[in-house]
Amino acid sequence: MKITFLGGGNMANALIGGLVNKGFAAGDIAVVELNAENRGKLAADYGVRTHAGAEAAAWAADVIVLAVKPQQMKEACAPIAAHLDRQIVVSIAAGLRLEDLSRWLGGHRLLVRTMPNTPALIGAGVTGLHALPEVDASGRANAERVLQAVGSTVWIDQEAQMDAVTAVSGSGPAYVFLFIEALQQAGEELGFTPEQARQLAIETTLGAAKLAANSPEPASVLRERVTSKGGTTFAALEKMGECGVKAGIVAGVKAADARGRELGEQLGKD
Repeated sequence: MKITFLGGGNMANALIGGLVNKGFAAGDIAVVELNAENRGKLAADYGVRTHAGAEAAAWAADVIVLAVKPQQMKEACAPIAAHLDRQIVVSIAAGLRLEDLSRWLGGHRLLVRTMPNTPALIGAGVTGLHALPEVDASGRANAERVLQAVGSTVWIDQEAQMDAVTAVSGSGPAYVFLFIEALQQAGEELGFTPEQARQLAIETTLGAAKLAANSPEPASVLRERVTSKGGTTFAALEKMGECGVKAGIVAGVKAADARGRELGEQLGKD
């Protein structure tokens, strides 16, 4: 399988690094990147082929990954359309709908929309994927192979739910960082040094996540197991409930979903 990346930014770097680390041949990966410094670094770090522009040779691939910013996508797609045939085109741009991408790519229909998240930068991401009906099982497998280089994958049946993927997992790391930030702040206010509070907050979050991942039981059961009525955890959760912590998280995720739909409408305009 040959892969061409349009754009060589952070997420493209993560995907390329993940593919190479999993044994994918660097010579089968090409990157179209305008910035000369970035091209040099990509070639030096991974041994991939690089192109300064959208010459025809760049698009002789099985999979093309669109890895430019959503606001730049329409312009970036224009020179590609004439070179498309049976390539699977994978977008990692948040918010852009497949029908809009298809229009910008001259009606090309072998499209997969994905939403990775930032832990992909360390190989621990999760990506939601949705494909147009024209993409067959082989095409879906090829798209999934690219994204599994940086973590796990989840196929989404309805494209409308891709905004919810963005809200839950795409934006999700920020919610976790906010929790860590609050836990660290509480630790410091209780007398720990910033270093001690940071270690306690991060290691607790990491350990709890691993425990939840390795348990067949829902998070609610795991929470109940460490909450003795009248104890310290009970007191903490009661106060958090009074402050609307859980309701605030749910409302925030729903706000992100709504904003994602709004951005999709704006970004898809010609």
